[in-house]
Amino acid sequence: MPSVTVSFAMAYPDQKPILYLNPLEHAGKAIIRIWHKPNPFLSKRLKEAGWIKYSRTYKCFVMHRSSQAIEMTHQHFQGLAKVDTRYLFRPKRLRPAEGTVILQQDKHVAEPLGKVPARPVVRLQPLEHQGRPYVQLSYLYNKEIHTCLKQSKVARWLHDMQCFVIRTESSSLHTLLTEVERVAQVWLAQTMQVKDMALQARLWEQCYRKGDGYIACPLHYVEKLFLLNYSLSTIRTYHSLLLRFLNAHRDSGLEGIHAFSEEAINHYHRQMVQAGTYSVSFVNQSINAVKFYYQRVLLRHEVQLGQVERPEKPERLPQVLSKQDVLKILSVTENLKHRCMLQLLYAGGLRIGEVINLKLTDVQSERNLLLIRGGKGKKDRTTLLSQKLLESLRAYYKQYRPRVWLFEGQTGGQYTVESIRSVFRASKEKAGVKAPATPHTLRHSFATHLLEQGTDLRYIQVLLGHRSSKTTEIYTHITTHALDKIVSPEPDACGNVANTPLLTALPPAKAPLGS
Repeated sequence: MPSVTVSFAMAYPDQKPILYLNPLEHAGKAIIRIWHKPNPFLSKRLKEAGWIKYSRTYKCFVMHRSSQAIEMTHQHFQGLAKVDTRYLFRPKRLRPAEGTVILQQDKHVAEPLGKVPARPVVRLQPLEHQGRPYVQLSYLYNKEIHTCLKQSKVARWLHDMQCFVIRTESSSLHTLLTEVERVAQVWLAQTMQVKDMALQARLWEQCYRKGDGYIACPLHYVEKLFLLNYSLSTIRTYHSLLLRFLNAHRDSGLEGIHAFSEEAINHYHRQMVQAGTYSVSFVNQSINAVKFYYQRVLLRHEVQLGQVERPEKPERLPQVLSKQDVLKILSVTENLKHRCMLQLLYAGGLRIGEVINLKLTDVQSERNLLLIRGGKGKKDRTTLLSQKLLESLRAYYKQYRPRVWLFEGQTGGQYTVESIRSVFRASKEKAGVKAPATPHTLRHSFATHLLEQGTDLRYIQVLLGHRSSKTTEIYTHITTHALDKIVSPEPDACGNVANTPLLTALPPAKAPLGS
């Protein structure tokens, strides 16, 4: 026995094998199933443990589920192998399809944050005047807004440009927010970048009612996300979800919330699941946002939010358009700029955010490639640039002459996501396509049509920018590629196996007896 141990340690000096303890229920009793990769040394060591038995029923080693048995296992393999209990204490996932009762909660619990009534919008966009940078204030004429800006301490009228402007310091924008809070809501153009997280949080929280006991999102939470290089969209999502969590418990106060146990947090998310009005992704994102706050900001690592019950995510197939429907949508899009954007979504398999972030230098016509910078997950990649799409882009460039971004708005700067969605909806309706679809459906269609043409799944994964091949494999469930070659094993009336493709039309049903 000692010689075996020594030889094993010499063979594997830097790593130890792992024993996984998994929960198992047998005859109404809780037991533990032990799993490990094939290893004669571990098998021999397990046989030497008197409290561990081999089960012929389950074809594995098992033991009673007790703290004493787990502790003895740890000691038995100390220095020889790692005993992993992560799966042993993982809570059972909520599965509504298996009988979970869905309870509708009252609206106060479901929506702890009220929204303020819609107000006119003052849009901020960069402006350069006489060699100096400014922030231009654009709005549809409104007497109250005009009066407020005339009396402002930071806004001034530029006669040459016929608009109000403020300086680019964050203090000026803080003051402006306070001055116009009653009469307008401030929006940023996509070309405006805010590095002051206190200011960014104020901009996000404009739309909420701030009644008695309102708890603002702690600034160090937003700053922590920013410093860890989270994307702005993720920061905004986490900010809104934590804000919702804090104000759902405003009666406890911020100090009381900081002292919450994992059970209190679990109860909050259980209510969201039982309300039945929130998507699985919404609940999971809320768990992640709250978990980040307790573990990474409050440094309460003893609160093991990994044990929070997460709802099971349904596996839904993406919607895909046929090649004929895609052609109809593109052919009815008469505006050249709009057609080029939709062509990029389909012919390049791009996300809508990747289209508006394209710069002129990202079109590499010599190599027939498109360079996608900072895609989802902040990953760079290249994708296809077909000859037909390149000809369309050249014609578009000659007509519109964009300066920096490939697609720019009427007043310059990046095109907006909502504008592309509006273009797609209008073209889809004009083409008479009835299937439900969004601009992202063109990306799904791109991947599916490539797969049906016989393109290797690995290449499709690279073109789409998927980190895992499992994400790309979903398209194998919706493609018709090679299905027409599958033969149904259904026997005919004589008992012979039919040699008919599975997808061919079935013969007409026999008339009912007595007809």
